Amino acid sequence: MDTTKVLNELARLYPDAQPALHFKTPYELLVAVILSAQCTDERVNKVTAVLFEKYNTPEKMVTLTQEELERYIFSCGFYRNKAAHILSASHDILEKFGGEVPPTLAELKTLAGVGQKTANVVYAVAFGGDAIAVDTHVFRVSNRLGISEGNTPAKVEEGLCAAIPKELWSKAHHYLIYHGRRVCHSQKPDCGNCTLKEYCKFYKK
Repeated sequence: MDTTKVLNELARLYPDAQPALHFKTPYELLVAVILSAQCTDERVNKVTAVLFEKYNTPEKMVTLTQEELERYIFSCGFYRNKAAHILSASHDILEKFGGEVPPTLAELKTLAGVGQKTANVVYAVAFGGDAIAVDTHVFRVSNRLGISEGNTPAKVEEGLCAAIPKELWSKAHHYLIYHGRRVCHSQKPDCGNCTLKEYCKFYKK
């Protein structure tokens, strides 16, 4: 696997690769990423467009009861857990971090409902850190291409970090997401129109 050639081709294909979630602050991004679990970014953006009109800071968010927040985010699925996580994380931000989303991976992962993927996204996108968040697209495309093969997101993340130069981690994350959305679909990958198939273990099988 020539990872450099694959990354160069992905960069050529997706020069516009960037986060699909809409946000203005690290806090808005954090909430949006929590909502995005098992939900499309398009749906999350519709929900947060309404939610963030009134409740776009931890101070404002904690004025909502869990039931009130659930009504706002119901269409994102798993709304009870997500509401609980958002409110708990908001309290943590206020009580432990002076009302500001913490800028380090270690601190982010202490917040309720924030696992490795969410922490990586916020760290990379909001604070310019070097991280690769492994969502379903990154997991699938990485395994198919053979850049990083693993049966868990943690294993795939470990392999990607070893295979890709650190300064490209954040960009590579978005490249792989775009390729998964536009070409390397879950059920019917468009191998015929994929310019990466000569490197792809999935295609060669």
